Amino acid sequence: MKKILLFLVTFNIYAQDVITIKHTTYTSHYSISKHYPIYVEYTLTSDMVSCNNPLVRFNDFKADPLAINQTNTLDDYRGSGTDRGHMMPYQDNACQSQSIANECFYMSNMAPQYHELNAGDWEELEKAERKLAKDGALKIWAGNIGELKKIGKVSIPLQCWKVIYFKSNNTYKAYLFNNDKSLSNGYVDNEISLAKIKSLTSLTFIP
Repeated sequence: MKKILLFLVTFNIYAQDVITIKHTTYTSHYSISKHYPIYVEYTLTSDMVSCNNPLVRFNDFKADPLAINQTNTLDDYRGSGTDRGHMMPYQDNACQSQSIANECFYMSNMAPQYHELNAGDWEELEKAERKLAKDGALKIWAGNIGELKKIGKVSIPLQCWKVIYFKSNNTYKAYLFNNDKSLSNGYVDNEISLAKIKSLTSLTFIP
């Protein structure tokens, strides 16, 4: 309970400095002081993950042109020991045009994640979402909580979370991950109640 209370205080303190940045397929709610997105929201549909010739990924990380001063953080990540963790993954946009797919490399869509999380449970959940989206559209919120430490001016979040809304049956699933170097234990083991995510973030998840 102490950790939950701490996270609530941290989120509320910085709520006033969050800017909203809208792109073609996602919207980032970005903390100027933490220099990571409090959360990114997007809808994932069957046609976004079902094309025959998806675009090949090439990394093109850059400051967000809609908020250059706030998101010019690429140098902070270099040598930090963390990945540039996508909130909306590139693969979710690989059936779009190249220009739309490249928007996912804006730093407004990134948070520092340890590789064990970014390439482990976080990535496995992303893959599962793409499979699920083929059977019906999903509304997804992906976000970050707290501050483990700073890398330059960027905060490394203590935890990363996701909420998924299934439009087909009007249900939710919620997941909470510790942002650390622990080995993957399967994203299913990180499922928690939607009520707990609401308590941690003070957000209301309206599809």
